[in-house]
Amino acid sequence: MTFKDLGLSPALVKAVEEKGYTKPSPIQEKAIPHILEGKDILASAQTGTGKTAGFTLPVLQHLVATRHPKYRPLRVLVLTPTRELAAQVQDNVREYSKYVDIKSAVVFGGVNAKPQIASLRSGVDVLVATPGRLLDLHDRKALSFKRIEVLILDEADRMLDMGFVRDINKIISFMPAKRQNLMFSATFSNDIKKLASGILRNPVSVETAPQNSTAKKVTHKVYKVDKNKKTEFTIKLIKDGNWNQVLVFTRTKHGANKLTEKLIKAGISAAAIHGNKSQGARTKALKNFKDNSIKILVATDIAARGLDIPLLPHVVNFELPNVPEDYVHRIGRTGRAGAAGEAISLVCSEESEYQSEIEKVLKEKLPSTVVEGFEPTDTEPPKRAASQSKGSFGKKNKGSSSQGNKPKSKPHFKGNKPSEPSGRGRANTTKKKRY
Repeated sequence: MTFKDLGLSPALVKAVEEKGYTKPSPIQEKAIPHILEGKDILASAQTGTGKTAGFTLPVLQHLVATRHPKYRPLRVLVLTPTRELAAQVQDNVREYSKYVDIKSAVVFGGVNAKPQIASLRSGVDVLVATPGRLLDLHDRKALSFKRIEVLILDEADRMLDMGFVRDINKIISFMPAKRQNLMFSATFSNDIKKLASGILRNPVSVETAPQNSTAKKVTHKVYKVDKNKKTEFTIKLIKDGNWNQVLVFTRTKHGANKLTEKLIKAGISAAAIHGNKSQGARTKALKNFKDNSIKILVATDIAARGLDIPLLPHVVNFELPNVPEDYVHRIGRTGRAGAAGEAISLVCSEESEYQSEIEKVLKEKLPSTVVEGFEPTDTEPPKRAASQSKGSFGKKNKGSSSQGNKPKSKPHFKGNKPSEPSGRGRANTTKKKRY
């Protein structure tokens, strides 16, 4: 099947082919026809498989076919959890719309709002945004949601994790009840499906890979390493392997800064990217990493979504995530679009339970190796993963089976169906972070 066979216009097909794509990916092949028909979509596909083009292309075609000749109101809104993902999606929208008369823009926090306001007031068809800055601009009356025809939630599970429920409820309350809704994500838990029921109307469910699956061409390696020797071992891996482009994940911002400093002292070019960095610093670090000005980018999980680095060969988990599903998102930065990649994890004694829970999510054992001179001799007891209840963790340590208690359900999106009052979200919703 070709993009033309999916019903896309020649102008869009030309733009896609210029990016080097000749055949649609499975998620594009399944989702695009339904979106062109105006249906709501609940789509899940492993990261790096073309989800962004899957919703961008049919939405652009809709806009071109129905454009109002006299003015240019905001008609499509794409919500993303992070600045990096917002910028990436906007890049894609701009590239795919180069041969059609569509204007797009991106807004997120951490930068001056004045240029964003000026861009919005000049007229925008498609806006890509993070929730916090979007609400700030709406409060300033810099934009209106009254003409929104399509709402897209990209990486919806991450937005839930980051506590954006109340912001999204509020944004939806300003929109017309009649609109097309598209929800895309790398993974879909039961909580996400419940959330979708509050937004989507008779959605078509599209899934191209098992939940929490990883790219087939990504190889996994675990090195059992002493906690105090992880930095030394990371430097050894980079130098011995002559690696030139490596994305390294830490659990904390402080840890990212500390590791970056030690890498630089060892003569390895590196930069850190996390929520405490200014947007300018984050953009510069990512640019330098993409053009190979620096070898190592050290990131926290905020960067696990939205980093699109073609042919990235290595991802290193300096520390395993305590949320098992985050492993999928981290290593999803490599092995993209069918390319090969390597995911390496450094696991100390206290992270053994994290590894076990990740293996349950992946439904496979990760091959583990101990390297002479770096053996784990630390005696810290294993830490409990986020997917384990205290009760089940205790039982497991006593030798009995542990499935964990069912996690508490998270608040649903209220949506703004005509029969329901629009609202501000529930009072006990997790406090949001404005990215």
